[in-house]
Amino acid sequence: MMKTIKSYALIALGSLTFALAFNWFFVPNTVAMGGVTGLAQIIHALVPRVSVGVMAFLLNVPLFFAGWKFIGWHLLASSLFSMALSSAAIDGIAALHTFAPMDPMLACICGGAVMGLGLGMVFAQGATTGGTDVVARLLKLRFAWLPMGKLVVLPDFLILTLAAVTFGKVQPALYGLVSLFVSAKVMDTVLYGMDTSKVAYIITDHWNEITGAILALDRGVTVLHAQGAFTGAEKRVLMVAFKQREIVQLRKTIHGMDPDAFCIVCDAHEVLGEGFGEYQKEEI
Repeated sequence: MMKTIKSYALIALGSLTFALAFNWFFVPNTVAMGGVTGLAQIIHALVPRVSVGVMAFLLNVPLFFAGWKFIGWHLLASSLFSMALSSAAIDGIAALHTFAPMDPMLACICGGAVMGLGLGMVFAQGATTGGTDVVARLLKLRFAWLPMGKLVVLPDFLILTLAAVTFGKVQPALYGLVSLFVSAKVMDTVLYGMDTSKVAYIITDHWNEITGAILALDRGVTVLHAQGAFTGAEKRVLMVAFKQREIVQLRKTIHGMDPDAFCIVCDAHEVLGEGFGEYQKEEI
């Protein structure tokens, strides 16, 4: 129960962040945005009496039925909550306060970052804010290897192209593209970049002693059999996965036992297994 409450609280915070970014950075600076909210923005420009929030809600209905059919009940319930809250917040914030314009480039960069943060928080809980976010989740079923940020870009790019045609000028759409790029980067950082694990490959003649020392640090070691290409000598390569915060201690341990050890440290994402993350079937 507490896990569900926490999840919906994070979805609510992400949805409000999304709405704030739209009203603060996009609306007053005439920056186009992608997705159903961007499509609603276009319709609102053509028919001002129709608010962006209400139109976004109406456009989302058929997409949610598609999401329910292909992804399931959890997506429908949590995404309906997120979509309803973000749509209401967009109209509510607009009614309470009108933000002053700023430099358009600053607006699209900051707006993209804040919006990416909000979307990342919502996606991390297995929900969406509706619209092309649902399309991205459906595409994820077919292209599971692509990160969500890139999948969101595809349908949003089409909406931005339509915005350029509708408004008769390309600048708002170009600013929107910059914002979209920043948003995708921040979103992927929220979803995937928090895993600050590393993997080290250590080539040393003192592999047995170093293995024991690393095991004493409560980290597993895999011993790989290798052969030097130039000398033909048999070698042992130690492969170790560890957290970012452990890198100083690991390097100190290796250097203390073998100052001549050859060590390669690489970034490692989505490390699964004991001491790290666990596989989640619905993970994005």
